[in-house]
Amino acid sequence: MLEVRNLRAGYGRVPVLRGVSLAVPANTIIGLLGANGAGKTTLIRAISGLATVHSGDIRFHGAAMTRVRPEMLVRRGLVQVPQGRLLFGEMSVRENLEMGAYTLRGTAAFAAALERVHAMFPMLRERARQPAALLSGGEQQMLALGRALMSNPRCLLLDEPSLGLAPKALDTILDVVERIRAAGTPVLIADQNARKVLQLAQYCYVLENGCIALEGDSRHLASHPGVIASYMGASEP
Repeated sequence: MLEVRNLRAGYGRVPVLRGVSLAVPANTIIGLLGANGAGKTTLIRAISGLATVHSGDIRFHGAAMTRVRPEMLVRRGLVQVPQGRLLFGEMSVRENLEMGAYTLRGTAAFAAALERVHAMFPMLRERARQPAALLSGGEQQMLALGRALMSNPRCLLLDEPSLGLAPKALDTILDVVERIRAAGTPVLIADQNARKVLQLAQYCYVLENGCIALEGDSRHLASHPGVIASYMGASEP
């Protein structure tokens, strides 16, 4: 589905990633763990066309994506939910969802996408006219995820969805992420909350200083001494 091979990327000429390779197969949730500054956001942004790729290869359903513009990546189904949510705060919940649907053609496609999002997040229907800035942190994360789902993604990239969320709100978000996977959309999730990611994902990669330091089945990594020492203590129980 999504393959990254020997990726070197950063911002301008400044390197951040140094030869990163990973894969997101169909029907899976893949976790990306690492401390602040390890390169998680840079990797998500590089896949999304928002960071400079110096070398390496990004492929999606076998097609090269390394030099494809961000808006075309969205049209091809590779969609990111950014760190910090980046909502349009003065716009209503409904208007934010409409912004996520710009790739859709016709009112029927929009109505179907909106119904799917409302089924996952009923709160977004109830708050349709409310400005996004007035939502709680958990509700804003639901809206950011809903906005991404409006484009009917074929692969979803989640960057730090736990940021600023209470444990209960995060659990709600992660339950929906599993439902998204079960419905056929694979997910790459980057987050510092190692415990939650290891419980959710089938396979995980650990980034350190721009390189993959460790990878493996989530159940195996959850008992790995290095992962426990470096990441599990900082995670929410």
